Amino acid sequence: MKKVDLPTIVAALSAAVPGTALEDGGAVDQPTLIVSRDSLLDVCQALLDEESLKFDLLSDVTAVDWWPREPRFQVVYHLVSTVNRARLRLRVPLAGSDAHVPTVREIWPAAGWLEREVWDLFGIVFDGHGDLRRLMMPEDWEGPPLRKDDPVQIKMKPKVYAPLQLTEEEFQSNIEADRTIRGGTGLEREVK
Repeated sequence: MKKVDLPTIVAALSAAVPGTALEDGGAVDQPTLIVSRDSLLDVCQALLDEESLKFDLLSDVTAVDWWPREPRFQVVYHLVSTVNRARLRLRVPLAGSDAHVPTVREIWPAAGWLEREVWDLFGIVFDGHGDLRRLMMPEDWEGPPLRKDDPVQIKMKPKVYAPLQLTEEEFQSNIEADRTIRGGTGLEREVK
């Protein structure tokens, strides 16, 4: 089993998908590549097909909202090679005004639910998905709730609590009512 590190991944992808811009993501925890939306499908297919890589498992798809910075979003794919025992993080930057990326369902079928979750929570459209509908939020929810500029939609009056002031007689009455409900005086239990 050959060690699969970032230089190995970049070399294999450069040979498999010539001319594709691959940028080091600069992460310290695992190899991370930044790829463009236009080359995402070719890169993902090569990551799965290349014998030296074999990233056969998509473990997660998520997103980050960097608002007000541009590019505003990053779609993040976490990949695992069960053959080589390697991990890879792919990041795809997207402009806030053009937040869509092609689906990777044809490459990793598990992406279906994960992409729906990102669409539901961030509003990022996965072109070609075919089943983008609410997964996490109620059907009547408006907009993507994890966008940093999304207004809070909960229309509840704030609750303010004041300490409960009881007289000694009210307190004793509450204790007696509780004992009646529980069926005893409470003294039957042994204290250990």
